[in-house]
Amino acid sequence: MSVVENNLSSVQAMELENKYGAHNYHPLPVVLDRGEGVFVWDVEGKKYYDFLSAYSAVNQGHCHPRIVGALVDQAQKLTLTSRAFYSSRLGQYEKFASEYFGFDKILPMNTGAEAVETAIKLCRKWAYEKKGIPENDAQIIVCDNNFHGRTTTVISFSNDEDARKNFGPYTPGFIKIPYNDVEALEAAMANNNNIAGFLVEPIQGEAGVYVPSADFIAKAQAVCKKNNALFIADEVQTGIARTGSLLAVCGDCSCGSSCENTAQSSYVRPDILILGKAISGGAYPVSAVLADDAIMNVIKPGQHGSTFGGNPIAAEVAIAALEVVKDEALAANARRLGNLFRAELSKFIETSDLVNGVRGRGLLNAILINDTEESSTAWDLCMKLRDNGLLAKPTHGNIIRFAPPLVITEDQLLDCVEIIKRTITEFKKG
Repeated sequence: MSVVENNLSSVQAMELENKYGAHNYHPLPVVLDRGEGVFVWDVEGKKYYDFLSAYSAVNQGHCHPRIVGALVDQAQKLTLTSRAFYSSRLGQYEKFASEYFGFDKILPMNTGAEAVETAIKLCRKWAYEKKGIPENDAQIIVCDNNFHGRTTTVISFSNDEDARKNFGPYTPGFIKIPYNDVEALEAAMANNNNIAGFLVEPIQGEAGVYVPSADFIAKAQAVCKKNNALFIADEVQTGIARTGSLLAVCGDCSCGSSCENTAQSSYVRPDILILGKAISGGAYPVSAVLADDAIMNVIKPGQHGSTFGGNPIAAEVAIAALEVVKDEALAANARRLGNLFRAELSKFIETSDLVNGVRGRGLLNAILINDTEESSTAWDLCMKLRDNGLLAKPTHGNIIRFAPPLVITEDQLLDCVEIIKRTITEFKKG
């Protein structure tokens, strides 16, 4: 008989996590047990719209049958070889993903934070061996209010004091500038020959879905090119069709149904592209760093790796997940329904004193609550949304992010808009 209880109530499940798990998260009090498409169910069987998508990892919808099928089929054949040996699946995945995103090579890892660390190492090694920066002097420019993960290196250039405090000493080698400020980027690079690269989110998700000016990314890339510094795009959250294009660096392009071949489109091409989350459709930890040979070939055997990076299951899952994005035209759906979502909420917000505005791109959106970051208003509103059958979470205290799976239909989206409008209308502070 199993020693694990499978019929827990929500209260019992939360009590177990609180007692035996580290307290490094503050979840919304709902205990999920099952998911399908845009819906999740709690252990008592209540149904909810998922408007967080595991921070945009589940773009293809919960338990997509093609992705789950790829996982199960491969798990029954071979799960892991490590990189001590070749596998029959890895090379095919590397070719598929490199061509899909239009780069020479891919370096597969597992999590978004690992991919960011990989990009930092790759940028530094390129700087020493190709640009000629003296060893240990390379600097990478980052932006205020960034979120690139919570490893020791990443928190070293974070503004989030909860993530930083009492985790020092911090890793040097980073310069922070304001986000969406090309002049600040130019000034940081001026007369500084030790700049290796610029690491940036095309849209700052954790900062509250902060969408920069339309020309920021293109101008930032131009500054990097002028100064022989690498332009590094962190698309862990914004990539894989979330913003209405395959990648957020595609901006507001309208190049067909899904912008699925960036090699042929007019997008802003990063020197290094960082991906994670939805590259596996939420079914398995998969991340990746992509670059051309002139950059990627500085990495030699033994200099970077991961036991699980590029394992056979990850390879098959990622191929299936990316095929779903293309075959189901998820970028086009995100673009169309994102425009509808913002239009509908913008009209409503004109009549509301509780919400100041809505912003976003594609199906990565947020509403700005008319209260301070220190208030509980956004959290309390998310609790009411939960009660009304829609799950979302606050970010930065007074902002609520809305990011449903990209398989959502127009009827489902409009139903969710009505839930949000009704909840805001009925909500009372205090």
